[in-house]
Amino acid sequence: MEAQVLYIIGGIILFIIIMSGIKIIRPTHRGLIECMGRYSSFAKPGFHWIFPGIYKMYRVNITEQMVDAEPQEIITNDNLNARVDAQVYFRVLATEDGVKSSMYNVHNYQWQIVNLSRTTLRNIIGTLTLKSANSERGKINSELHSTLSEETRQWGIEILRTELKEIDPPKDVQDTMNKVVKAENEKIAAIDYATAAETQADGIKRSKIKEAEGVKQAKILGAEGEAEAIRLVNEAADKYFTGNAQLLRKLEALESALKNNAKIVVPTGSELVNVIGDMAGILPMPTGKEKK
Repeated sequence: MEAQVLYIIGGIILFIIIMSGIKIIRPTHRGLIECMGRYSSFAKPGFHWIFPGIYKMYRVNITEQMVDAEPQEIITNDNLNARVDAQVYFRVLATEDGVKSSMYNVHNYQWQIVNLSRTTLRNIIGTLTLKSANSERGKINSELHSTLSEETRQWGIEILRTELKEIDPPKDVQDTMNKVVKAENEKIAAIDYATAAETQADGIKRSKIKEAEGVKQAKILGAEGEAEAIRLVNEAADKYFTGNAQLLRKLEALESALKNNAKIVVPTGSELVNVIGDMAGILPMPTGKEKK
C-alpha cells in the first residue's frame, strides 16, 4: 500500500517535471537556453523541452518595436527653449548572434535606446536655430538614425527609422512666429492680387489697342478706296473730255444767248450745229441749193 502511494507521488512529481520543462517558442520570438547560468543553445520557433531547475530559457521578441524618447526641453543655438519629442522604431536581429548580443551585450536595450535618443537629440538640435530645426526635420531624423545605428550595432539591434514628433517653441515665441507667418501670407496675397489686377489692365489695354488699330485700318482702307475712285474719274475725264473743252465753251455761250432770246445765225455745216443736233436729236435745215 505504501509502495503504491510512493509510485503515485513519484508519478505526480515526474509529470510536474515534464510539464514544467515544456517550452513553446512562437514565430515572433527566439529563445536562449542557459544551463546553470551558462549559455547552452539557441531555440527557434517550435516545441522545446528543458530540464527544469538546471536549464532555463529566455524568450526575445524579434518583431518591430517602438520606444518614445519622451518630451524634453532643449536649448537651441539661438537660446530658445524648444520642447522636443521623438520616436524610435527598431527590432532585434533574428540570428543567434543578434539575440545573444541583445541579451548579453546590453542591459535593457529599450531603456538604453531611449536615453541614447534623448542625448543625441540634444547634441543635434543644440547646434541649430529654432527656425532651422523646424525646417530641417528630415536632416535631424537622418542624423538621429545614423547615430543610433552606429551605437547599437553591438547590441544586436537594427534601427529601422526615427520620427521627430514635435519641436514646440515657447508660447510667446510661437505667437510671434504665427504673426510673422500671417504677415508673410498677407503680403503674398497682396502681391498676387496686384499681379492679377495688372494682368487684367494689360488685357484691357491690349484690347483697346487692337480696337484702335482696327478703326485705323478701316479708315485707311476707306481713304484708299476714295483715292482709287478719284483716280478712275480722272482717267475717264482725261480719256473722254480732252480736246472737247473748246466745244463745251461754245455750248455754254449758246446756252447763255438763248436764255436772252437772242437770235444767232449758225452756219449749217458748222460743228456747233452738229453738236446741237446730236444733243436735240434734229438735223440741220437744208439751203436752197440743197433743196434743188
